[in-house]
Amino acid sequence: MARNVAQSSTLASLDQRLAMAKRCSHEGVVAGAKAAVVASIATAIPTLASVRMLPWARANLNHTAQALIISTVAGAAYFIVADKTVLATARKNSFKHAPKMEA
Repeated sequence: MARNVAQSSTLASLDQRLAMAKRCSHEGVVAGAKAAVVASIATAIPTLASVRMLPWARANLNHTAQALIISTVAGAAYFIVADKTVLATARKNSFKHAPKMEA
């Protein structure tokens, strides 16, 4: 009987941690997607403007190079922001459930 109670409380704790991990990762995905959109726009405008105005860029940056520049910045922004968001949320949640230490 005591073993079943301990086992059920362990499973409940595990389910709670799993739900918290899913929420943390979802917040990271949403923040990363927002950052990728902003980075794409912030990169696309000067890239496309420079191809139209600068002779060197017009000669050397074809459509593939332009898309590569924009998508690389968007991908980097996504992963950096998603990683920072997941780590910050996990850190916040770990300190929230830590026992209070009094000095």
